[in-house]
Amino acid sequence: MSFQFSDINPNWTLFLDRDGVINVEKNEDYVKSWDEFEFYKESLLALPMLANKFKTIVITTNQKGIGRGLMTHTDLADIHTNMIHRINQVGGRIDEIFYCADLENDSPNRKPQPGMALQAKSQFPNINFAESIMVGNRTSDMHFGRNAGLHTVFLATTHPETAFPNAIIDYRFDNLLAFAQAI
Repeated sequence: MSFQFSDINPNWTLFLDRDGVINVEKNEDYVKSWDEFEFYKESLLALPMLANKFKTIVITTNQKGIGRGLMTHTDLADIHTNMIHRINQVGGRIDEIFYCADLENDSPNRKPQPGMALQAKSQFPNINFAESIMVGNRTSDMHFGRNAGLHTVFLATTHPETAFPNAIIDYRFDNLLAFAQAI
């Protein structure tokens, strides 16, 4: 399913994971408030570049912390409001955020299942999965991408030991900025 970066045109869609892609992922914990949220400096440089390349940019993020009662939907909304405000300030854009708070790993909306991609297509009918890329830092993100028919880009921010080449990974980069520069 590999693709060339030259295939990307302004109609393509970018799916981004959040923790470990846009912001620092907390080891064995959750980002539960805006005070705990820390952008990767590279992501704030990358997001304006990506906004110029993709028609639609969405975040798909598993948020088990809500299901476990460690935070609320309101806490998550506060994080996302502040995150989007900061991304907009630097010239980037996020068109929508889809999240799954379910605890069950087989929930249809929890990555690696494709439910959040289907939600995105329902809200943005112009999305063509064959012209979409999933960028994430875990193999569950890559399986999500494959399960939805998306191309995949793995960022080695938190799991650099992940094997590459890999049947579920089209491209691998150190961080979101390296990906943005490559395309």
